[in-house]
Amino acid sequence: MILESTLACPQCGHATSEEIPLDSCRFFHECIQCHALMRPKVGDCCVFRSYGSVKCPPVQSHGHCCNG
Repeated sequence: MILESTLACPQCGHATSEEIPLDSCRFFHECIQCHALMRPKVGDCCVFRSYGSVKCPPVQSHGHCCNG
């Protein structure tokens, strides 16, 4: 299981390396450059699935998000 992912802001493209939590989905993440609030795309459970270089743990292990 990979627990670090690079999140790329959909607004400005700024990328940061972030730790992926094992115990919860991250629904919001604020870009440190432009301060845009990232939210998951429709149908995704977290910002890592939508904008990360490495997907969230449920996708890595089961192939789908925790919301089905």
